[in-house]
This record gives sequence, C-alpha cells and structure tokens, in this order.
Amino acid sequence: MTIPAAPAFHRNAVLFGHDATPRLLAFELAGEDCVRAYARNASGGTTAELREFRPFLLLANTDLLAGWGGGYDVETLHGDGLYRFLVLFHGWGDALKARAHLQQTSGKAPAAADAPFHFPSDPVQQYLVRSGQTHFLELPFAELRRMQLDIETYCAAGYEFPSAARPEDRITAIALSDSTGWEHLISGKASSEPEMLRELVRIVKDRDPDVVEGHNLFRFDLEYIEARARRHKVPLGLGRGGELLRGHASRMQVAERAIAFRKYEIAGRHIVDTWILAQHYDVTARELEGYGLKEIARHFGVAAVDRTYIPPERASAYFDTDPETLFRYALDDVREVRALGAILSQSYFVQAQIFPFSYQNVALRGNATKIDALLVREYLRQGRAIPAPDAPREVLGGHTEIAFQGVARRVLHCDVTSLYPSVMLTFGCVPRRDSLGVFPSLLRDLRAFRVEAKRLARSAETSEARTYYEALQTTFKILINSFYGYLGFAMGHFNDYEAANQVTAKGRELIREMMAWLRRRGAALIEVDTDGLYFVAPEDVRSPEDEERLLSDLTAILPEGIAVELDGRYQAMFSYKMKNYALLDGDGRLVIAGSGLRSRGLELFQREWMEQMFRHLLDGEPHKIRELTRRYAEAFERHAFDVRKFMKTETLQDSLETYREKIRGSRRNPAAAYELALRSQRAYQPGDQVSYYVAGTAKRVKVHEAAKLASQWDPQNPDENVEYYKAKLVELEEKFRPFFGGAPIGFATSSATGGGSAPSQARSDATQARTGRGEP
Repeated sequence: MTIPAAPAFHRNAVLFGHDATPRLLAFELAGEDCVRAYARNASGGTTAELREFRPFLLLANTDLLAGWGGGYDVETLHGDGLYRFLVLFHGWGDALKARAHLQQTSGKAPAAADAPFHFPSDPVQQYLVRSGQTHFLELPFAELRRMQLDIETYCAAGYEFPSAARPEDRITAIALSDSTGWEHLISGKASSEPEMLRELVRIVKDRDPDVVEGHNLFRFDLEYIEARARRHKVPLGLGRGGELLRGHASRMQVAERAIAFRKYEIAGRHIVDTWILAQHYDVTARELEGYGLKEIARHFGVAAVDRTYIPPERASAYFDTDPETLFRYALDDVREVRALGAILSQSYFVQAQIFPFSYQNVALRGNATKIDALLVREYLRQGRAIPAPDAPREVLGGHTEIAFQGVARRVLHCDVTSLYPSVMLTFGCVPRRDSLGVFPSLLRDLRAFRVEAKRLARSAETSEARTYYEALQTTFKILINSFYGYLGFAMGHFNDYEAANQVTAKGRELIREMMAWLRRRGAALIEVDTDGLYFVAPEDVRSPEDEERLLSDLTAILPEGIAVELDGRYQAMFSYKMKNYALLDGDGRLVIAGSGLRSRGLELFQREWMEQMFRHLLDGEPHKIRELTRRYAEAFERHAFDVRKFMKTETLQDSLETYREKIRGSRRNPAAAYELALRSQRAYQPGDQVSYYVAGTAKRVKVHEAAKLASQWDPQNPDENVEYYKAKLVELEEKFRPFFGGAPIGFATSSATGGGSAPSQARSDATQARTGRGEP
C-alpha cells in the first residue's frame, strides 16, 4: 500500500523528527558506542546497520563532574534554561558511571525534578532524541510483521492456579499466528516442554517478526515461558541476532491505576500487550466490561461465531481428556489477539513515527512524557538550553454544574470545539520558558494536520489508506488534547502552572457566558461540564435548522477562535448527578455515562437492572420499574442467574504484602479480593483482578469472610447468598425511587411540547425529589 500524502506530514521536522530516514523498524544498543538500526528494504527483507552513538546527559554546572575520571566532551547550549551543558560520553558505561557520580555529589536522584542533571535512562530514547530518527516512516502498517503468541498451562491436582515454580505444572500448548494469516500450534502432547520451548525459539527466528503481540504477555505468558525455560536450561534466544529474552520489574500508570509488571524486551523486536492497550482505550471510552481477552473480543465484534470456549479452571482436564479442543481454544486466542492488535495498536504505530521512543514504549509512556520528549528533541536540535520543571502548584479545574435532576425531553448537547487548545492559542496561554515557541507551533500544526488527515480519510480509495489516516487523526487528537495536561505535568521541563490556571480560568469565563446567553434565550440548562452543556432547547427551536441558527448565534458572542458545535440531540435524558446520566437518542439507543452508573464495582445484575430502569424512565413508563425489581428478586430466589450476573470483579491496587502491613497497622479494613488472593496459591500482583461472589444465607454478612472466588461457584449446587443479593437490589431501587416513586417527576420540556411541566417548574420538581427518601 502506498500513502501518497504521508510525506506532507512527515516533512514537519518538529513533529516527525529531523532525520526522515524511512522504514526503520527497531534500534538496539550494540556495545558501548553504537546502535544497531533495523530497517525494511524495498524487497521486503530486513537489514541491520551499525550507527555511531554518543550517550549524553544535561548538566546545570560542569563543576559537578570535577573529580570524575572518565572522558567526555561538553557542548554549551544557548538560552536561559537551567541545563546549559550537553555532556557527551564515549560509551554507555561511561554515561552510567557519570550518572552515579552526579547522584552522589549532588545528593539528588536522576528522576528528581530539582536534580542539577537530566539523564534519560533508555539508550534508544537517547539515540532517537539526538539523531532525530523515528520508527516506521513511509512503512504501511500492513507491512509490519506482527506475530501473536498465547500459551496454555497445566495446573497440578489440588491447586487452583497454575504456577511455573511447580515442577509438575507445565506448558501444554503454544499457539502462534502472524499478520499474513499463518498459524501454528506447538503441542504438549507431541513434544516435551523443553522441545516446545526450543521449537518456539526456532519459529520466531524463521518467521522473523517485527512485533510479538499477546494478551497479558508481560504478566503471564512471558513470565511463565521465562521461568520454565530457566528450569530446563533452554536459552530463549528470541532476539534478531539470537539475543536472550530480557526482563526487569517495572510499573506503569493507567489513569488512576498503578500496574506492576515484568517488562520484557526482545532485541530488534517490539512487544505489544493488548491487555495494556485495552486499558488505555477504556480510559476515555469507558465501554469495556472487563479486560479479559474474550470480553474484549466480543466487545469489538472479532470473536468468531464458532469460537471454542473453555473455562480456565478446566484447561488441565481438557489437556488430559480432549487436547484437540484445548488446541482449538488456544488458536482462537491468537486469532483474536491478531484482530485486536490491528484495531488497538495503529494509533501507537503512528506515535512511533513521531516520538523518540520505541514502538513498544510508546504504549507504556504517558502523553505528557511524550510531549516533553518532542520539546527536548527540538531544543537540543537547535542547541538551546533545557529548563528544569517548575515546582508543582494547585491548578483549578473547569466549571461544572448540575442545574436539573430528573427526566428531560428534547435535549441538545453542545460543546466548545477543543476548548483548552483553542484558549491556549487564542489567548496565548503557553509555557513562558518556551523561548522558541515550539509548544504553540506544534499545537497549531497538529490541529491543521488533524483536519487534513480527516479529509484524507474521507477521500481515501482503499480501506488500508482510510485506516491509516483515521489512526493518524486519532493520534493528532490525542496529542492535541494532551497539551493542556502538559502545562501541569510535574516532570515537564517546560511546564507552567500559571499558564494552566489561565487556561482553566478563561474556560470557566467562556462557559459561564454561554450559560447566561442560553438562559436569556429561553433554554433550560441541565448539566455543564468544563467544555459542554446539556440543555432543553427554547420553545421556538424546533428543527435542525433552528438548532444550527441557535448555535451560530451562540458562537457569535464568543471571541474569534472559539467555536461551538452541536455534539448531539436526544429524545430524552435522565440527569442523576454530576457527570452521571442516561441518554435516549433519536434512534432509540440508550447511552449511559458516569462512574456511578457504569462502574465495574457494580455487579452485572445491578448494571442490567439500571439499564432497563433507565429505559422505562426515558420511555415514560416509570410504573414498570417496581415489576422489574420483582422479576430480578424472583430470579435470585430460583437461582436462575449465572455467577457472572452477581460476581464482583476488583483490581488489586496494593501488593499483598502492602495489604498485610496496612491491616496489621489498622490503616485499612479487610477486603474480600485481597483475602481471597491471600488464600489462593496464585502470585497476585497490583493490577490483577479478582472475581468473587458472596455465599451463605444471612442478609447481613461480612463480605470479606463470606466471599468465594467466582471460579468456585457450582451451577449444580448454587450457594450464592440470595437474601444478601435481594437486599442489594432493594437498596439500588431506593436510590432511584425519588425519580419514579408514586408518579413520574421532574419532566423538563418546553411548554409547547406537551406532556410535561415547564423548565422552571421541572427544576422545582427535581429539587423536591432530591429531598425525598432514598436520595443517594
């Protein structure tokens, strides 16, 4: 596939790097002073070339190196930034020794924001920052050789989870596939475990993938493979030059979750974990029920109709009695990983063309860290000093307000197009220490590039080109929306908390002007959230043309450069509390938003009950809700629900040892998920999920004592606590009873529509409802 317009984007040296060498695949440190660069040639082969590498660090004062005996060169950088000296070393080992010397003499850790030196610890990042090269330029995603890997394991009798440390446990199947459609299964029936591992190494060498993909690769498959290879003394020479698989303990942050994992590296290749990509996706989408492969595959519609499913706890039994079914199951796993990788990884493929990080690492680094790397790369290219990060300060947020609770009809949602980026460019709220103006220039270019990428996606003649441009515009959107966050990024060299506060202050001012204008115009506000407003249209706004005129008039009162767009129109909206609502669109689709209404902390039966309850409310049928509750209660009494309906899934935030220490110190209460993890034989880590249900017969129980793992539930002898779950159902109904108890309440609409009260009366009704019984 050719992408004729791509070079127009790639010619932007600030964004895509100042060395546009095409089709580079990977970079690895080779010895002390070289990097080996892998590339895809015109005939589809892979080449390797050694390139000179001078490791560096940034220094505030060269006197700090006094007394260190190693060799180095110094380049003076221009400007007022704290780090005015670029120190170049003759080898990576010298750079590491100099870092240790500076840490000792300054008393500051390399990662400290106030350290008098800055040292990127990744040699590949260092090389890319200085060289200006990036990955994959002019290489279509379809030409990336992606291999998928999945293993199945045996769990010895008497244990609940497999363990690579147990001699009698083992790998029973290794399923492999790649982006050409090739598939292969290494059978544990036909081969011993050492033979399977050696066969895996041989196949990886022969197929020579650029990327190894898998679901939970870092935290299970590769850990297990590494441990079993160590037991059998099988060298895992998976690198492009036969280098051994490497791994070290690491952590990453996904929204509010800290995930501990063993980070693996394969020389000359990248590792992409769809389990991690799915969590990044869900930070904004908030659509996934869980992060298991089967759940995600069903969500994205890539699970085959005839897909083989096996309960995880039955995998060993299938290996013993029906191995062919187990092998089909494993191959279905890699097929789903292949499909999910194509969906979830293309934005990161584009990011690897932009940022000075490996393809593997762009999925593991935060957006603010990536923006900082772009700024540092450009400043060093121009020989300019790098400032130290500002000390953290409080940044006030955007304006949020809930003006109405209840059911509203004929609802519009409008928002300010890219509010914070628009404010930054329109009012000059940019980092004060960015003397080169790279920050606003990048932001302006990204906005223009996104418009062009969207146009190219619409006009693309092939699905491959359309997919590429969609990934490009998505990447640009992610970057654009991350620029404001960078201003308040504690480790950002060009951060600026004053500018961040100016942005949010101007945003609040603009939103309040819009609110006042809409009220004067006769609209009834429902909810305001930073850059968007839900409201009932004025009486004279009846058609789409009227709506467009309304928004055009609203835009006219705003400063030039600030635009308002209609983001949605809805038959009805149930406003529950701030950022928690349900919408019914024109096609009858129900959209539920908000952590209080969609939280994974709620059991599935609660989420399903709410979904049906919201539809009754929005359809004007609140009288059906009591019957809905009765049906659910009867289903519990008949044990008609599968465990998936009432099990709870929680993510471990602390290690088990930290949990024990907090319990011993009375710094937290016991929790079911942790207690179950402690009782199991599995080595749980932060970020792991535990699914459990409550057993017994009493309505009031201590959950951490009555909980059992979901895998222990037996449909032939169900022991879920019926009274406990019925009580939870009643409690849930009571939360919403003020909105449907007795008679329908809080219907906001204009008087011209009929069937409800006027907006002002609706707000009064909602206020009365909020004081009623069961207010959450």
